[in-house]
Amino acid sequence: MLMNIEKSVLLVVDVQERLLPAINDGAAVLANCIWLAGVARRLGVPVVVSEQYPSGLGPTASALKAALAEVHFVEKTHFSCVSDGCLEGTSVEDRRQIIVVGTEAHVCVQQTVLELRWQGKEVFVVADGVGSRKALDKELALQRMRAHGVEIVTREMVAFEWLKRSATDLFREVNRDFIRDN
Repeated sequence: MLMNIEKSVLLVVDVQERLLPAINDGAAVLANCIWLAGVARRLGVPVVVSEQYPSGLGPTASALKAALAEVHFVEKTHFSCVSDGCLEGTSVEDRRQIIVVGTEAHVCVQQTVLELRWQGKEVFVVADGVGSRKALDKELALQRMRAHGVEIVTREMVAFEWLKRSATDLFREVNRDFIRDN
């Protein structure tokens, strides 16, 4: 099963100001989320962003927020976006393929992803776009999600599958702006 821009939505889970400093390799996770959000934006893939209890954990990281335009922000208090119901009425509800990045891999990302799978969605977790405070928690979360039929991918796998082919102006543009020097 390949990711397709007409069927996909990018779901960014809880990449928030006060949480990021505690995330193992949080700067890389943030950079990869920004990169993939930029590719999604360029290709017209909708983006939905969740914020876990923003009055406590702060808003979405300002660098990520700056890279986003015309996205749907949702707030939640449940760990799972699905359990919270905050994805209702968003592109996540309308699209079959959900590409997921965010934090923490073993809590909010995992619970959201497993419930999306139980709903019958095709779910792809971007390994270099998710993080946890401890590396072991991230590693075990990725293993567990894979065991439940979730595809574990990288940011470049997403970009190249969305692009499908190289002989286009759009590929040359994305290659120049995102892939070649990153």
